[in-house]
Amino acid sequence: MAGRMMNKFLSVFSAALLLPLLAACNPASSDQVSGDSTQGEAPLAGANIGGGFTLTNQDGGKTSDTDFAGQYRIIYFGYSYCPDVCPVDLQRLMQGLALAEKNDPSLTKKIQPIFITIDPERDRPEQLKQYVSAFHPRLIGLTGSTDEIAEVAKKYLIIYNKRETEGSSEYLMDHSRQGYFFGPQGEPVALLPFDGTPQEIADEIKRWMQ
Repeated sequence: MAGRMMNKFLSVFSAALLLPLLAACNPASSDQVSGDSTQGEAPLAGANIGGGFTLTNQDGGKTSDTDFAGQYRIIYFGYSYCPDVCPVDLQRLMQGLALAEKNDPSLTKKIQPIFITIDPERDRPEQLKQYVSAFHPRLIGLTGSTDEIAEVAKKYLIIYNKRETEGSSEYLMDHSRQGYFFGPQGEPVALLPFDGTPQEIADEIKRWMQ
């Protein structure tokens, strides 16, 4: 990504009081905007995060944000070729969701987990289908063109950058890590503690559901 665009993203993050966690699979904490607030207004209430999108799902069809109207959403941006951080984050988030669903089966109809790739060059539908199935039976994987992913990443304040190694055809993607929890109208609610235990994540999910 061009340096000018990266600087623009960083400015937006600062305005939203979010510190971007930028790493090509380097562990980091999700404590910057956590559920440590007392019950009341959600931590991300009123933040300019999120927006409309239409992307390609793991079955090759089109999926839009409006398809989830009335549902809470867990949204995580990453890529299937990530060697460690993305799968660990997703595993924890989905374990937390599964635990919340076990404690309250009605949540299966109230929450939709979504994985959006920041590596559309390699993450085509067939690749995503295999990947998301390993974490949760209802996890939807979304991809698109380079421009489509760039647009949705900007709306969700996700910074990413391709990191190539000279002489190698393989590459990593540096990207910010956020386990977003959105409300039924697509409004930002909180960041889930993806580095926490499944119980902590489940508690945070239930905490912000009305």
